[in-house]
Amino acid sequence: VQPVESGGGLVQAGGSLRLSCTTSEGTFSGYAVGWFRQTPGKEREAVSAVNWSGSNEYYAQSVKGRFTISRDEGKNMVYLQMRSLKPDDTAVYYCAAGRFSDSVSTYDYWGQGTQVTVSS
Repeated sequence: VQPVESGGGLVQAGGSLRLSCTTSEGTFSGYAVGWFRQTPGKEREAVSAVNWSGSNEYYAQSVKGRFTISRDEGKNMVYLQMRSLKPDDTAVYYCAAGRFSDSVSTYDYWGQGTQVTVSS
């Protein structure tokens, strides 16, 4: 399974972006999918995750009420809708497939990341 992210970019504070993740090899079927982010000098942190069936979701406290994760099995896509973006959301965002959790250690397959920059 090789995740591939898209949808990053530059947006003003208060704006919205939708990140998308699919696979270039294999499918997400049976895997949880998580979105993580990382800024220079900091550890990668979980932003949101959805379990294999879509019945369970996780959100970091910092994004609750602003970000929404969804998955479309038929299209083999996972989305992260981001609203009311803040400069603190600026990071490289990674999509990963694995076992449902908020820990990087349970995700075995990682994308290359997409940059999100929120200007003030």
